[in-house]
Amino acid sequence: MQIEYKKKAIRSYVIRGGRITDGQKKAFDQWWPHYGLSLHDGLLEPATQFPANQPLVVEIGFGMGDSLFAMAEGLNENFIGIEVHPPGVGRLINNAGKAGLKNLKVYMADALDVLEDCIPDNSLARLQLYFPDPWHKKKHNKRRIVQPEFVQLVRRKLKPGACLHIATDWENYADHIMEVLSLAEGMENKAGDYLFSDKPDYRPLTKFEKRGENLGHGVWDLIFTKTLS
Repeated sequence: MQIEYKKKAIRSYVIRGGRITDGQKKAFDQWWPHYGLSLHDGLLEPATQFPANQPLVVEIGFGMGDSLFAMAEGLNENFIGIEVHPPGVGRLINNAGKAGLKNLKVYMADALDVLEDCIPDNSLARLQLYFPDPWHKKKHNKRRIVQPEFVQLVRRKLKPGACLHIATDWENYADHIMEVLSLAEGMENKAGDYLFSDKPDYRPLTKFEKRGENLGHGVWDLIFTKTLS
């Protein structure tokens, strides 16, 4: 499977090779026809992709997919995951196929391209962005996905009252995200001005996060809603 994207100068990610296991390769053969979506198919019609009419949630950068799988398995919501690293995609669709999940679809494509071309405006109940690459070196800050243009793109895709939920374990990035979201037109901090949110119950605690907590590392959740106006 090839990663789908348009040509652009700056990306928020690096395509890492990563070793794909035999099981993950088989997962693409067996389960991609059931779970895979293509950027080139254009605007998505959720009613044709999911058997149940449930709130639609998009997660950008689901990594190895364990957290997204847990949510799809445990919540009455329809999920679309977007990821550029094949091993994680293979693991997720393999687990989803074995569990018989019907409320999950996956793009292996550039997230901005998917949002622009495939996700209908005013369609999402929530957009999730958990532990995005912080690009912590100052010269690389421009590659951070959370920029004013990104927030307004997400805002278009959210239903009124729906939320953008971001979590990061980099305090500097958390402050950057807070500033960008707080200044964004049409977005409101659910916790109050310049306040971080408590981790909501629907976001699973990952193994990575648990290790960080044991080492005293912080995690910052930001939940902003699209205003009704």
